[in-house]
Formats: sequence, structure tokens, C-alpha cells
Amino acid sequence: MEKMFAVFNAWREKYRENLVDMGGKLNDGGKVVTAEGATDGPFVESKEVIGGYMIIEAESMAAAMEVVRESPGVGMPGSSVEVREIANMG
Repeated sequence: MEKMFAVFNAWREKYRENLVDMGGKLNDGGKVVTAEGATDGPFVESKEVIGGYMIIEAESMAAAMEVVRESPGVGMPGSSVEVREIANMG
């Protein structure tokens, strides 16, 4: 466990200027909201589960992918990270 935290902390320190919001783990369950109302979700039949989120800042998608590629979580068996750009609405 100590080794895992050491690797994570080294990564976090290396990319501290890129890490805007370390986010967090998401709790199980939730609600799916439509115009007609709300139901329990997310649904079990979903093939992918979102375990958490993080916001990073980078000059390009390639730079963001470098930060993510080096994150300790990507190396875990069966793990993947989806990288998306936040749209500029202004």
C-alpha cells in the first residue's frame, strides 16, 4: 500500500501544475433524469462504469494524454481512462 501511495504521490507532484481538480471516486447508484422524471441508475447492463473523475489542464490533447498515460491508475489490470476536452462555452 505504501508503494502504491509513493507512486501516486510522485505522479501527482510531477504534474501538480496540470492537476486542476483531483476529483474523486463516485458513489454507487445515482439518478437518470429525463423530461418525464427520474429513475434509479446507472444501470447494471451498462458495459462501462465511471469510477471517478479528475480535471487536468494541458496545452493540447496530446499533453493531456501524457499526464493520464503516466497516472498509476492506467497501469491497473482492466483499467482505462477516458480523456475529454471541456468545451469553451464563452
